[in-house]
This record gives sequence, C-alpha cells and structure tokens, in this order.
Amino acid sequence: MNSINKPISKHSPVKAHILGLPRIGAQRELKWALEDYWSKKITQSQLIEQANELKHKNWTAQIDAGLDFVTVGDFAWYDHVLNISSYLGVVPKRFNHKSGAPVDLDTYFRIARGRSVKGEDAPASDMTKWFDTNYHYIVPEFSLDQQFNVNGASLIEDIKNAQTLLGSETHNNKVKPVLIGPLTYLWLGKLENNNELDANDIDHEDKLSLLPDLLNAYSHLLHEISLQGIEWVQIDEPILSLDLPVSWRSAFERAYNQITKGPLKILLASYFGPLNENLALACNLPVAGIHLDGVAGKKDLVNVLDKLPAYKVLSLGLVNGRNIWRNDLSKSLATLESFYHELGDRLWVASSCSLLHSPVDLDSELNLDPELKSVLSFSVQKITEVSILASALNGEDVAAQLSAADTAILQRSQSASVHNDEVKLKVDCINEALFNRYSPYAQRSLAQKSAFKLPLYPTTTIGSFPQTKDIRTARRLYKKGELSKVLYDTTMEISIQQAITEQEKIGLDVLVHGEAERNDMVEYFGEQLNGYAFTEFGWVQSYGSRCVKPPIISGDISREKPMTINWIQYAQSLTTKPVKGMLTGPITMLCWSFAREDISLKQQAYQIGLALREEVADLENAGISIIQVDEPALREGLPLRRADWADYLKWAVDAFKLSVAVVQDTTQIHTHMCYSEFNDIIASIADLDADVITIETSRSNMELLNAFEKFNYPNEIGPGVYDIHSPIVPNQQWMQSLIEKAAERIPADRLWVNPDCGLKTRAWPETREALTLMVKAAATLRADAKVVTF
Repeated sequence: MNSINKPISKHSPVKAHILGLPRIGAQRELKWALEDYWSKKITQSQLIEQANELKHKNWTAQIDAGLDFVTVGDFAWYDHVLNISSYLGVVPKRFNHKSGAPVDLDTYFRIARGRSVKGEDAPASDMTKWFDTNYHYIVPEFSLDQQFNVNGASLIEDIKNAQTLLGSETHNNKVKPVLIGPLTYLWLGKLENNNELDANDIDHEDKLSLLPDLLNAYSHLLHEISLQGIEWVQIDEPILSLDLPVSWRSAFERAYNQITKGPLKILLASYFGPLNENLALACNLPVAGIHLDGVAGKKDLVNVLDKLPAYKVLSLGLVNGRNIWRNDLSKSLATLESFYHELGDRLWVASSCSLLHSPVDLDSELNLDPELKSVLSFSVQKITEVSILASALNGEDVAAQLSAADTAILQRSQSASVHNDEVKLKVDCINEALFNRYSPYAQRSLAQKSAFKLPLYPTTTIGSFPQTKDIRTARRLYKKGELSKVLYDTTMEISIQQAITEQEKIGLDVLVHGEAERNDMVEYFGEQLNGYAFTEFGWVQSYGSRCVKPPIISGDISREKPMTINWIQYAQSLTTKPVKGMLTGPITMLCWSFAREDISLKQQAYQIGLALREEVADLENAGISIIQVDEPALREGLPLRRADWADYLKWAVDAFKLSVAVVQDTTQIHTHMCYSEFNDIIASIADLDADVITIETSRSNMELLNAFEKFNYPNEIGPGVYDIHSPIVPNQQWMQSLIEKAAERIPADRLWVNPDCGLKTRAWPETREALTLMVKAAATLRADAKVVTF
C-alpha cells in the first residue's frame, strides 16, 4: 500500500523537528580530527570515534529539547552531497575504485581533496556553492553509462545507533533519516567530458537519461531504511525553489511515483526560497507531507492551503536556519495558529532549512555584549525555539518563554532604531557619478601598461600566504593581551618580509604582503569597522574541515581609520616590484556576515562600499598602485529566481564600483571570485569594470572559461592554474596546458597567471614548489609567444 494512504492519527499532537544540524562540533572537533587523520596523527578508528561522539551529541540535543524526531543522516565527513555519491557508488574513474565495492573513507576523501592517507593522488572533484549559501559541495561526476551501486551501510549504522540511544524499539519511528532527493542530486552533478558545468546549464536533458537507474538505486536504499522500522524519511529537493525546465518538472511525478511505493512516509523538503509555480507540483506529488521554508519562501504560505491535499502533513519552517537572530516567537506562533486552525495535527513545526548554516551553541559565548546576546540564537537555541512553538500549539504553558523573547526583541528593536545619522546621510547622497571610473578600460589599460611594464602572462597570487603556527600563536596571544604590540608587530613584519623574499626568489611579477596579520578575510575588516560584532565560537562549515566565523552586522557601518595602510606600506618598502593592496569587497562582507534584518541588504552593501572607498583612496594616496578588492560572494548572493536577478545585480555591482571608482587611471583594480558559475552573470561581471579579475578554473579544467566564448570580456583575466584546496602540487606541463586552454578564449595579452585562491591553508614547501612551477610555466609560454611585451 502506498504510504500516503496511511492515516495519521487525529489525536496526536503537533510535531516538532529540525532539518539537520551542524556536524563540526561546538569547538570544531570534527575539523581537528579530520586534519589530524589526514596528517596521520590519529588512526581511522580514532577519527570514527570522534565522529560518533558528535553524532551522539546532536541526537541527544534533539531528544533533550523534546523534538518528536531525531534527524539522522545529516552528518558528513566532508559534504552531504558527497555522502549520496558514496551511498550510490558514484566515483570518477580516475580514482580507480572497483565498481560495486563500498566507497571506503580514503576514497571518499580523495574525491574531495585529491589525496587521503591511502590511495594514489588524483585531481579532486569539482567544488561549488550550495545554492545561495557559502557552503561548498563536491560536484558529482556522471557518465552516460553510469552504474549506481547502492551501499548505505554507514547510514543504516547511524539509524541503528540513534534508535539505541532512544532506548526502545517503540521509539524506532522517532528516527527521521534525511537524504538529498534524486532530482536535486542529479541536477547538481555534471556529465563526464561535458564542456560546461551542467549545474549551471538550462539544458540538462542528457542527465535525465540517468534518472531511471538512479530511481532504482534510491528505491533500494529506501527499502534498506524501511527494514529498520523507520516511519518517516525526509527527502530534500531544494531545486524546487529554482526555475526548472519543463522536462525536470515533469520528472518529479515520475520519480516520486516510483520511490514512494514502499512502506515509508516521505516528507518532501524544499528550502532557500519560494516554490512559486512548483508549489502545486510539490503538493500533488505522492508523498505523505511537504516542508516549506517559511522564512525565505514565505510567499508560498499564502497559497499552500489551497493546494495541499487533505491527507498530507505540512511542515512549516519559521525558525530561520540561516541567520542568528532570535525568533519572534509571538509572531511565528500567530502564523502557525492560522495554519493549525485548518490542519490540526497535520501541521509540523520546523527550522526553515538545515541548521548547518548557523553556529552551534550561543551558550559558548561568554564575552558577547549582553544586550546583543539576548537577541541571538544559534543551532542549539533554534532547536528550543522550534520546540517552544510546537508546545504552544499543543496547549502547553510557554508564556514565560514567549514573554522573554518579546522583551528581548522589543529592546533590540528600540536600540536598532537609533541609527548613525552621518552614515545614513552618506548613503542617501549616493548617485550614479560615484559608480564610474574616470576613463574606460581601454584608456586605463594603456596608462597601466606604461606604468607597470609587466611581461606577457604576468604572474601573481590571490593574496594570502601560509599561516604558520608562529603567526597564529602570535595573533592569539596578542588578542588575549599576553603579547605586547611591539612583539606582535615584529612577528608580523618578519612574516611579511619572508613572504616578499620568497616571492622575489620565485620570480613573481606582482607581489602580495601575505596577510599574516589577518584571521579571516571578512572578520579582519569587520573588526575595524563600526557596526560589526564578533563571536568567539560562532563557527560555520564552509567545506570539509574549513570553517568560517561570520561576523554579525549589528548596526550602521562606518570606518574610523585606515585598516591596511601600515602593513602594505611596509611590504612595498621591501621591494621595487608592485605589491597589491588587499581588501574584501562589500558583497562578500555582506554575504559572509550575519546580516541585519531591519534594513535592506542593499543599504548594508552601500554602507560597506562607502567605508571601503575611503580605504581605497588612502591606499592610492600611500603609493599603492595595484589594489585588489575580492568579491568571491558576488555569484553566491544571486537570488535563486531569475526574475529577481536584475535588481540584485544592479545594486551589487554598484556597491563594488562605489568601493573602487575613486582611483586614478594608473591605479589598477583587481578582483577575485572563486567556485562560481559565471555563464549567467558574465555581463554583470564585466560591469564591475575591474581592470583584472582572477577566478577559480583549475578544478573544472578551465570549463568556467566557456562563459567567455560567447561573451567578449573586455578586460584582463587570471584563470587559476592550480587548485590550492588540494594538497597536490601539479606539474609544470599541467599548468601550461591550462594556460594554453585559457588563451584559446582570452587574448594572451590580457591573460594573467595565478593560483585559483589564497594560500593561507597550505604549507610553505608545497606553496614554494607550486609557485615555482607556475612561474616556469608562464616563462615557457612567454618565450614561445609571438607577442613580446604586455
């Protein structure tokens, strides 16, 4: 019998659940364990033991909060998309994995990193952004003859362990496994030897040919899950929040008619935006319930009751999984009550999306301003918020919790209403003239060539150099007040001097100071700007073991004094070669922070842009003639729906131009972007009017440059020629071949040669080796080129 026909008790209470939790641990325990394993400091058994402890803590937190389900399957060693690839045996051929064999942990890591403790090195799989978040996933690689070999043993083991923790077989149905849905998984992948990243193409027809076999694999995996006594499975299909081709919309009914034939009840979850025209599609699929993001997709709440069949559950996510502000419980409860009146116990209360995108536990923050802390909520607290809302609907007395939330939010609202009038006036006075350079690129280019006299294929890096133990220790001790400013400055100067010396020995053309003094590309600047607040343990996973600690935009943003001048002037004094000034752009400062919710994102971007404009002007006045303003988050901030793109791209591009358009023609502006598909927004990237853009292209084997085939990009570009996220050092011939591929699309006299991202996470030996080979590759091509000068 199809699971959707199973009656849901009319006497059971409203249920509460979350879609997933962070897996890194409150103190980043998973990060340290992974890195210790990769460096062979601990065994695989010790790594697994640490992971099991983290899973146990997450399950216990849900039980203690009184949630009705314990979500299982949200843990990942590196990435939850890669988890599905491992369950289905989707391993690229270059990793020499035996077809049908389980994907062992070292193969898993080699797919993600190119290297693990065991197994031969191979180029890592592509990595790109998970929808419009700063989380990165490992792109599945398919072939047209793809074989799916199911092995979900690790997931089944987690299900059994969670059931054991609950302590009774009668509680088996309280475990809710979560899987990425088959259509989302297929959409996110790419076909082997395809010329473009399929995840960014409109036409995905070739991939749809894999769907029948993929559905068979999913059916098999779901059958294995059902044997554990599970009642509900959460299947995530976030592509329902995208503009989908008709063929893909049609595929949903075919897919879910097949995978719902077993005894499991399926909760179909989508998030990150409204479903719009896909809402009716989702409601009518043969599933037992759907989950809607009531924060980013609140427009759907107006129409869902008209479209939802009378037997289905509706899970509403009104607790924001992507920001850190305390939930307005009274407001959320009022919304839920209107749905409860219609649905009764068919209404479930949830987080908007997985809490993966929030820090772990606010209680770890002992030094935050008490007023600010009173209106914040991290993952552990969000679990409680979900539970409180469900309890209120179920008639339990939660008046004290509601009152405390109301008081804190009212106090914060009153505080936030007092804005910085000077900042507001500056934003109000912004006009189009502030967005434009003095001269067009063609004219600026001539002035810059004359000033810099760089060779063909000029070499540079993205900005950061290895952050050694001495650097990190000095920064930590200085922050704690245990190291004097004189000693701290001396340590940083020694590091800068080493970076300059190393670069000159290697033979790079445009140098950087190495960013030894910087903890994070957003946090460093936020600490020096008014309007930002910071946590000690507010870590969020970006990819694998890489975590970031987003600052909080808590007020109007302004700059009191120069932020980078002293360090960059010192670096420039050590060399006659140009040293780039390094700043983080306004959109990245915005997207990689927890933004305010009381004013628009555009207003916040312009505030940051004005502050950076002052810094850019000061850098130029200090004699720094090349200034890089990084915008890796520009594509990430793009709305999921095309109808919303134009407005965002206009103010995002303008915020960048506002930051840099103050300089003279002879000052060269660079920007950097990483792990983004550019095809759809290439015209807007050109509108940035940066003299030079550096981008990640190495993992995709220069596929991202396909965007430049149909669009005549007017300025200079540096496609990354090796992947810094992998510990593998590529050979010279590999880098030369990538530069040659780039030269097929971009004129050689407008090509730069550089790594694909900053080098802070790498060690000096591999950095030195890779950059030396990169410079040799550029020199070889330069010698062979007909064009002699840049």
